[in-house]
Amino acid sequence: MAEWIETKVTFKSTDPQLVTDLIADAFYESGLKGVVIDDPLLMPEEGWGNDAVGPADRHAVTGYFSDTLQALKKSRLLTSKLAALSKNAGFTYDLEIRRINEEEWEESWKTFFWPEHITDRIVVKPTWREYRPGPDEVVLEIDPGMAFGTGTHPTTAMCVHQIETYLENGSSFLDVGTGSGILMLAAAGMGAKRMLGIDKDEIAVRVASENMQLNRIDPESYGLHVGNLAESVGGCFGFVTANILFGVIMKLLGTIHNYMEKNGILVCSGIVSRNEKAVTDKMVSKGYEILEVMTREEWVCIAARYVERHSKGIHTVDT
Repeated sequence: MAEWIETKVTFKSTDPQLVTDLIADAFYESGLKGVVIDDPLLMPEEGWGNDAVGPADRHAVTGYFSDTLQALKKSRLLTSKLAALSKNAGFTYDLEIRRINEEEWEESWKTFFWPEHITDRIVVKPTWREYRPGPDEVVLEIDPGMAFGTGTHPTTAMCVHQIETYLENGSSFLDVGTGSGILMLAAAGMGAKRMLGIDKDEIAVRVASENMQLNRIDPESYGLHVGNLAESVGGCFGFVTANILFGVIMKLLGTIHNYMEKNGILVCSGIVSRNEKAVTDKMVSKGYEILEVMTREEWVCIAARYVERHSKGIHTVDT
């Protein structure tokens, strides 16, 4: 049974959204791919089970380091970053660290995860819940494990909306930072025929593979690779998603067009609202036409078409 080091940062701030983003970035820069966010203001959305767990009592960001020889180094790096952030951004925090096994982790958060309508048509269903779909619904069966991707977070849910809106039947699909594979499942449900998911985390790739098999996706229709774009991608794609951190998106925009078909769609999410302009400006400078900017809570998801010319307008949608 795999062992993990749970690192939880509980904090107080006058700007909790900003601090959440800063702490999440610190986890990422310390070598961690995904985090769990506790937000006392976040209520279960319509469509969750009646006995779904309510909001957290304190703001917190939690990450899980694999218990290896590198864990101590990563933990020290995170501690150093947190001390600097606390001083610069003016917040107080408590740090809790404990060892847990994977089974304990999985059981602790399963209480929070229920079948949910991500769109009117697409439903995300955890493997351990019962759900009877309607005649036109597409059900994505998922067990995210340690890959941090249930589809219920606003950044992921908005990506699913954009896939349903813009992905054409038969299109090729690339998912950068695939996590649990939830966006690949949505793309398959919307008719994608050639799919590739890449992630730097081998655990995420393993979990994504298991979820693709669980949903009986034709193994000839997709690939999953551990690595980066240059190592993993051959050819170009008609639809690309990147639900990752802002800093990574900004770097990605410098090269991702090399892997896109002309008039291909790029969807970027994981962006807080204050960084929206920086992303759209860079997209336009790289030859994208902005199709739509969705917002939910403080998060932004941007859909753009690669046309190798400057955009003339932005259609903004608040959800």
